[in-house]
Order: sequence, then C-alpha cells, then structure tokens
Amino acid sequence: MKNPLRRRADAQRSDTEPTGSDHAGSDHAGSDHAGSMTLTEHLGELRSRIIRSALAVVVCAGVILAFYDQVLDLLLRPYRNLCDRKGPAFCDGQIFILDPIEGFSTRLRIATYGGLLLALPILLWQIWRFILPALKKNERRYAIPFILSSVVLFATGAVLAYFTLERALEFLISWAGEDVGQVFQVSRYIRLVGVMLAAFGIGFLLPVLLVFLQLVEVLTPQALLGAWRYAIVGIVVLAAFITPSGDPISLAMLSVPMTVLYFVAALIGWLVQRARRRQAK
Repeated sequence: MKNPLRRRADAQRSDTEPTGSDHAGSDHAGSDHAGSMTLTEHLGELRSRIIRSALAVVVCAGVILAFYDQVLDLLLRPYRNLCDRKGPAFCDGQIFILDPIEGFSTRLRIATYGGLLLALPILLWQIWRFILPALKKNERRYAIPFILSSVVLFATGAVLAYFTLERALEFLISWAGEDVGQVFQVSRYIRLVGVMLAAFGIGFLLPVLLVFLQLVEVLTPQALLGAWRYAIVGIVVLAAFITPSGDPISLAMLSVPMTVLYFVAALIGWLVQRARRRQAK
C-alpha cells in the first residue's frame, strides 16, 4: 500500500501536470517529483490548516462575544422554564457567581464553546483538505457528503440535548430532596450545558464513522447487522459514559437515536456494497 505522504505528494503533483498530449510526456517527471515532498513540507501544510482553523474559531468566538447576553439567556432558558413550570418551591431560576473572576471566565467559556460550534464546518473542511491528497480519486467524491452530514448530525444532536436539558434538570433537582435549596453556580451550569451539547453531537456522529469504515472496507454491513445485540449494549454504555448529567432521560434520548442511526449506517453500507457489485459486473 502506498504511503499516505507519498500519495499526498502524488496528488499535489497531479494537480499541476499539463493535460492532453503533453501529459504523457510529463508522467516520468511527475513520478520523480512525487516523492520529493519532505516531512517539513507536510508539517508546514498541517501548520497552515491549524492556523486557518484557529482563526475561524477566534472569529466565531468574537461573534458569540458580541451577542453574549442573548446567548447566555438562551442557555439559561431551560432552567428558568423549569422553575416557572414547577414554581419557586422547586427552584427560583437564579444563577450565582461565587468567584470575582467567574463572570469573566464564564464569558470566555461560552465564547469558546460557541466559536467551536459555529466554526465546525470550517474545521471539518480543513481536516478534509489536509487528508484529501492522500485519498484515492474515487474516495475524494465523498468530501461534501461527509462534511454536510457531519455538520447536520452534530447540530441535530446538540439541539436534541438542548431540549432534553429541562427534563434532565428536573430529574436531578428532584433527587436532591424536598428540603434542599438549589443554588447553581454559573460556571458549573454552563459547563454542564456545554458538555451535554458536545456529548449528544459527538454521539450523533456514529453513523458517519461507521459509513466511512464501510467505504474503506474495514467493516461490512453484514458484520454490523450480525453484531447488533452487542452494538446496542455498547451504545447504551457509551451514552451513559458521555452523558454528563447521568440521568435516565438523557441516557434514553441519546441511546435510542444512536441505535437507529446504527442501523441507518448499515443500510447505507449495504446500498454502497450493492452498487459496487453492479459496477464490478
């Protein structure tokens, strides 16, 4: 199998080679140049992708900072809706700061989380552009579908986590006891919300990974369907591990869609497998 670094060099060289009758005459020269990229050049390419990604996150974080009050109100809304619905005896909807610098650190944390979320399409594109030259020609056509599906699935998981948060908080607060007052620290609340959004979003990326493994023929749809019992147990365990609140409502809201997406990934793999068999005939 060709080394990925050499394949990257081959792809970058092929982009600059002439076409038509001149192409045949330059094949040997292109082959000699294909392996001329050094490790330093590859590290330079990686550095440029990292810099672009970091700039995208910084710009998006700046946008979140500009609308910080609106974003904070949006994040606090599930807790406040719960308190309005259950009454002041259950919770009063107030969030407290217990440290002089906590307000500043919370603002930075929200900006960072929001910046990463808004910059996700750019981050995925930079990752794909870095590995693209190392892929075969027939593998490159999956770039846009993979990026779009990853963004849509991550966003879907994050939205589901947001609407699950109110019920999860109700369950957690109710277990504290009737005589226990609720005093939530703003930094810990924002951390809980951020981790839940990230956990649900990453969990919803499971089919993207499974489809990719089937495309590169590491897995087969038959293997996925044959191991469905173990997969369901593994999904429940994984959902329990990555769900920060630990409540059964969040666990069910994450594990059930992940199970459905598991079978959807197997179906997509089966369709791809059938298309390849038709092409082989």
